[in-house]
Amino acid sequence: MTGPDAPALGHLLHKHPDRVQTFTLPVGQATVFYPESAADRVTAALLLEVDPIGMVQRRLRSREGRSLTDYVTDRPYAASSMLAVALGRVFNTALNGRSDSHPALAAGPVPLEIRVPAVPARAASGTRTGAQLVRRLFEPLGWTVTAVTRDFGPDGSWGPAPYVDLTLTGRVRLADALSQLYVLLPVLDNAKHYWVASDEVAKLVRRGEGWLASHPERDLIVRRYLKARRDYVEDATARLQALEDAVDEADPDESEPESDGEGVEAPTPLRLQRLRAVLDAVREIGAHRVVDLGCGEGFYLKELLADPAIAEVVGVDVSPRVLERAERRLGVERLSDRQREKLSLWQSSATYRDDRLAGFDAILLVEVIEHLDPDRIGALEASVFGSARPAHVILTTPNRDYNVIYGLPDGTWRHPDHRFEWTRTEFAAWAEGVAARYGYRVELRGVGAVDADAGSPTQLALFSRVEADQ
Repeated sequence: MTGPDAPALGHLLHKHPDRVQTFTLPVGQATVFYPESAADRVTAALLLEVDPIGMVQRRLRSREGRSLTDYVTDRPYAASSMLAVALGRVFNTALNGRSDSHPALAAGPVPLEIRVPAVPARAASGTRTGAQLVRRLFEPLGWTVTAVTRDFGPDGSWGPAPYVDLTLTGRVRLADALSQLYVLLPVLDNAKHYWVASDEVAKLVRRGEGWLASHPERDLIVRRYLKARRDYVEDATARLQALEDAVDEADPDESEPESDGEGVEAPTPLRLQRLRAVLDAVREIGAHRVVDLGCGEGFYLKELLADPAIAEVVGVDVSPRVLERAERRLGVERLSDRQREKLSLWQSSATYRDDRLAGFDAILLVEVIEHLDPDRIGALEASVFGSARPAHVILTTPNRDYNVIYGLPDGTWRHPDHRFEWTRTEFAAWAEGVAARYGYRVELRGVGAVDADAGSPTQLALFSRVEADQ
């Protein structure tokens, strides 16, 4: 890491520069140390010492007979899927983008230079060399790629070696850089040293958040990462396609009605009913400074900007690419000077503390929480209600009770990327609990057509900070 913030690399990686730390892994031993530490340049090194004999002995312990080929491989010397496992274990906190001491730095791009010697790079369809494939994978992510190859043999007569000395340079969020390496190293190797199970699909979608869904080589990445397991590839592709569709979704046409799931046309699409309910709540509380946390391409930002009573609008999303699309969709260059002055777009996350979010009148969390893994909800509570502490939080989420009206079987969510959906009882219990823990009062509302038994399709919670009422 370079630049004036370089000394913070240890905080971002959660590894102290003055210590040599070792970690025992299933594949061998990993060591983290800092060979360089200056005011404007700090280098962290991850050394993985693979134990191929131990790995083979564990794998073959239950069967008789061993072959020499089980031991003689390139894996102790090449940056393969084993290095990806080491990255996930050793830098897990950094992979998740968490830094309590430097949250703003962890949330934004930083100047990075990453070198990975001896990367296995097996050429794919449309590429003649591994170096070409490396560029096709990393350049669309904003990296400047240097890929050096050498020839096999004493005199180079054996042809190009299937390895690349890889250097990546660019301004990238550290968590994104680690996630991209975590996914793409096994893709370049085109092999994994462990059995691919169904949970690998969830890992791929989670680690590819913000960049994989729209990557031009997405299909190749998914196929190689999941070792061409057709069922897993189809599952991952469907999830990623749903994410891309959500990003590319056009603004809804008010004149085009939406089906309620039983072939009956509703007078107004639910998305518009939700928009109106949220904006009504914003006006009800008299908010002048509003954050849309998880803003996507700016569907709510557009309406907030058009409201003369709102003086400042901030759109926040974890994906820089989505924010670029929001800027284009909003037509920032065509906005009036007043509207342009009151709009800001920030890259950040709902689950990590960001001091820039403190002090606002309202934070919107519209159809966001259900996309989080349940074990990350506590992090959202701490960052939004504990750290940012706005005067009000307006949160919406699907009502699982209503799914029966759509004909969805129990346990089937409305969107492939939903990690859960709450019933009305579960949502009320969570909302009342978080309000009590952080000093808010909460009012629950329904959005959309009301069914006598199932309630409304969308649940809305309006949180108001207690001291803000006094």
